[in-house]
Amino acid sequence: MKNTLLKASALALVVALAGGCATTEQIAEIKSMASSAQSAANAAQQRADAAMSTANQALDAARAAQSSADSAMDCCNQNKSRLDQMFEKSMKK
Repeated sequence: MKNTLLKASALALVVALAGGCATTEQIAEIKSMASSAQSAANAAQQRADAAMSTANQALDAARAAQSSADSAMDCCNQNKSRLDQMFEKSMKK
């Protein structure tokens, strides 16, 4: 996004200069637009970085929850096996 905005601003500057009618005010305006575009791109990048950080934290939390759930399921399965064995022993007597 940053590169696209810079390329567009540079293209606008080149077109203005190629026309031979560019004034100092027009060049200053184009530079101001490019600066604004750069600021917007930087802000967008910061928001994207923050979103990526939040997503990574959520992924870590989800992995921890999955690990806990897997451990609980293993425990449950072991208890079920023990109960089944106890029931079978009681039925043999």
